[in-house]
Amino acid sequence: MTDKNIRIVSLIPSATEIIATLGLSKAIVGRSHECDYPPEIANIPVCTQANFNGTAPSHAIDEQVNSILQSALSIYKIKVDVLEQLQPTHIITQDRCDVCGVRLPEVEKAVTELTHSSPKIISLQPNTLQDVWGDIERVGQTFGVDSVKILENLEARVKICNRKIQGLSVTEMPTVACIEWTEPLMTAANWIPELINLAGGQTLFSFMGQPSAHLNWETLITTNPDVIIFMPRGFDLRRTQQEAKLLTQRPEWQKLHAAKTGRVFVTDGNAYFNRPGPRLADSVEILAEILHPDIFQYGYKDTGWQTLQK
Repeated sequence: MTDKNIRIVSLIPSATEIIATLGLSKAIVGRSHECDYPPEIANIPVCTQANFNGTAPSHAIDEQVNSILQSALSIYKIKVDVLEQLQPTHIITQDRCDVCGVRLPEVEKAVTELTHSSPKIISLQPNTLQDVWGDIERVGQTFGVDSVKILENLEARVKICNRKIQGLSVTEMPTVACIEWTEPLMTAANWIPELINLAGGQTLFSFMGQPSAHLNWETLITTNPDVIIFMPRGFDLRRTQQEAKLLTQRPEWQKLHAAKTGRVFVTDGNAYFNRPGPRLADSVEILAEILHPDIFQYGYKDTGWQTLQK
């Protein structure tokens, strides 16, 4: 199948970035409503929509999503009529979590309703950094693209970060709490603990390859991490600054070591940390820059991360 015959619909942002990195941007004919990178895909038809209000406060989003799931309904809607018009040869989705994007069974159902095409479905299920690299290789193989050099470059960037912190003692590696959601309070997991360790930090509360978990406020206070990093799903820097205030307004907040030393940070979790694609290499570099500014200066400040505003 030549590039001209390939018609890809990507239903998750990370897959869109993987496809673009493989040099197949022109083959993308449809995308999800959340796919916003690289910029050239902005005018491509949108094939999904959310069944909840993404601009609502974090607690309201959580309530809406839980209500939808408890009702056995779909969090996202697939626009089957748009798919019919696009006649894709391939649809890329995920089967990792119900909230991350359109679920595999819903995509399979939508495909059965198509009359003008029978696209192949590719489902991604990454839980670790190695899984993400494996997905890039698998997608490349599907479309006949050699991903060796791409993966070598991504892995080299991560290794450079990790190599530079090898001489640090344990006491020089700060304990880190990564906050994925503010209300209810949740810690970032899956590949995030791995990224923290690679960048010279000690992960608290989460385990590599495991789902994100709820965190008790009292546990956060008692554990008293050296560094706190906010990286909510779907939120950019500005929105994350707003959401972080939900915690900083609590009276106990000022007693935290990270707050006292000015080591509380917000990141663009939407663009980087929560997208299991090529920009996880950027995410490691961002963390390295945050945790060890005396060693790393990549230039991500104010685009990928900021110090929490008081």
